[in-house]
Amino acid sequence: MSGLIKALKSHNSINGVTKLLTNLSISPSTSTQHRPSIQKIPTFHRCALLHTTSRNHDLMEFFDEEKNWKRNKVVHGRSWLTDELRIKSNTDLHKLWYVLLKEKNMLLTMEHACNQQYELFPNPERLDKVEESMKNLETVVRERNDAYYKLETGETGEQPAKYVWNILGMRQYYKLRQHVIPRFLNTKWKSKHLFGYNGHAVRKFLRLYREKIFVEKKKHRNREFNQAVATLKKFPNTDLEALQMRYTTVNLEKLLKSNRLKSLRMASRFR
Repeated sequence: MSGLIKALKSHNSINGVTKLLTNLSISPSTSTQHRPSIQKIPTFHRCALLHTTSRNHDLMEFFDEEKNWKRNKVVHGRSWLTDELRIKSNTDLHKLWYVLLKEKNMLLTMEHACNQQYELFPNPERLDKVEESMKNLETVVRERNDAYYKLETGETGEQPAKYVWNILGMRQYYKLRQHVIPRFLNTKWKSKHLFGYNGHAVRKFLRLYREKIFVEKKKHRNREFNQAVATLKKFPNTDLEALQMRYTTVNLEKLLKSNRLKSLRMASRFR
């Protein structure tokens, strides 16, 4: 009887188990009361034999529920926070990752279907919240991996990396890997990873690139300064701390001494 139950617990195919039951022989000395039969096998063993992953709606799981179709607004919750994920076990995090991945696939499918039908995709922020939850889950898993490796080996366990200069003179984040062939013999690796730069053309490119970045930053500062001036002109009683938090690049002392606010200062004197 124990051999029969072990056979039913195994992960062999149904045909193999059927063949085993057919070739099963019982000695004549065995009493009929203790003779094994299929009907006397416990129910949970028969269920384990024919166990399959549950399928709710087949391919319809890639779509949202029918009650949410052609709705302008769908009720949804917020994203998972890192503090909530830190108190969960690794098994729960593993299950939650696939739940979020399934939800993300469903939302992407619905967004594509709405675009094809020229309809409005309801609550597109759901996709952002799912991606934020997956990002927070990865952060928690990375924290646990770092803690484990630091406790066991004294290192973080992350793939080592460093910043290198590419052929355009820009810094690049390169992850170190192990190679069978040494670097000075690996021509394929050297042709793909060209580190270091030199030449008049590269220096000219860097000069123009830095100039472009400087001009963009200057335009951004001027834009925020003009917006801050317009805000003070329209709302003279604006909180300066809130204004500084809104426009971080603006110097408040320079802003208040600006000639563009001269009329505002004169009006405040005669009050």
